Amino acid sequence: QVQLVESGGGLVRSGGSLRLSCVSSETIFAINYMGWYRQAPGKQRELVAFMNSAGTTKYADSVKGRSTISRDNDKNTVYLQVNSLKPEDTAVYYCNIQFAWPDGTSDDYWGQGTRVTVSS
Repeated sequence: QVQLVESGGGLVRSGGSLRLSCVSSETIFAINYMGWYRQAPGKQRELVAFMNSAGTTKYADSVKGRSTISRDNDKNTVYLQVNSLKPEDTAVYYCNIQFAWPDGTSDDYWGQGTRVTVSS
């Protein structure tokens, strides 16, 4: 079973920046999709950013222009850079990767999350 471990969260001041990391126990060379989601207390989980196997990216309107999703295949790591942080960005952020296997199947895996708190 693939393990995904997020890190990089913490308490930051409004206007600051964070780079979240998601380290996979399995190579991320052959994946269909990678994404970051977040969930604030009392709210449903929402998509923040994703990148497909072709390199196409998409960002939520709330973070568009100040977020970047990227990957480092050699380090088996997916990143989310968020700049100009706002209190509204406070949430637990989750990494999601869909792996493609040689037999043609695919599976989604989630990390345990990393908490981001943005002070005003």
